[in-house]
Amino acid sequence: MHAKKLDKLATAVLYSIAGIIVAILASLILYILVRGLPHISWSFLTGKSSSYQAGGGIGIQLYNSFFLLVITLIISVPLSMGAGIFLAEYAKKGPVTNFVRTCIEILSSLPSVVVGLFGYLIFVVQFEYGFSIISGALALTVFNLPQMTRNVEDSLKHVHHTQREAGLALGISRWETVVHVVIPEALPGIVTGVVLASGRIFGEAAALIYTAGQSAPALDWSNWNILSVTSPISIFRQAETLAVHIWKVNSEGTIPDGTIVSAGSAAVLLIFILIFNFGARKLGSYLHKKLTAA
Repeated sequence: MHAKKLDKLATAVLYSIAGIIVAILASLILYILVRGLPHISWSFLTGKSSSYQAGGGIGIQLYNSFFLLVITLIISVPLSMGAGIFLAEYAKKGPVTNFVRTCIEILSSLPSVVVGLFGYLIFVVQFEYGFSIISGALALTVFNLPQMTRNVEDSLKHVHHTQREAGLALGISRWETVVHVVIPEALPGIVTGVVLASGRIFGEAAALIYTAGQSAPALDWSNWNILSVTSPISIFRQAETLAVHIWKVNSEGTIPDGTIVSAGSAAVLLIFILIFNFGARKLGSYLHKKLTAA
């Protein structure tokens, strides 16, 4: 009887803690949405921001956030895939592998502002890329690469060893086994990790303040010269993202309706991050059923 009472008490405590966490998260989300949703409109989502008059929008900042996300994924996904495959399939236990894993752990625990300062010193100053999308994308790659590498490695390790043995038994090489057997099996987990990382990239601000810049110059949508600073596809132009815009609006205080712009921008940012998170779970589940016939 005493053990049963302790078990019920422990269960009640755990449920209470979980309930408190969910309540705090729900309250935060509802607070941001209730404050911001009334200010969201089509003109707000597509309009140009203004630093000195009311009625500005977040069109360029929203586009910059997505464009920077795409460039970051183009750089970071192949690197994380290569590193994850090496650690999961080829790396042998030893001091070198342990050192690599230690470096990954350290990098994954660095604050984003430290990564931003590193990106400023290396990409902005040393490489002379200046405040640009490529500087921001490289800094975000450094910031997210450890997490994405660990996700790929864990996804590959969760593939049962019999899958590898079956591929080798058919006479195909180890690399072909990895590419045609192991990776397709691990793909749902890998894709889920990439989409979750996308939400983290989309909402990042501190690292981009020092690398991508704090201004959003007007874009010429008829200019497709990738080297032009007014081209929407240029990676060498400054690009204030939505998260940086929220920080800037609140820190400068030059916009008359700054509170409204900040609340609406925060609601938009939160909605997209929620889409990334819920989409990752749905997409991972769909791919798992599609590829495994489960």
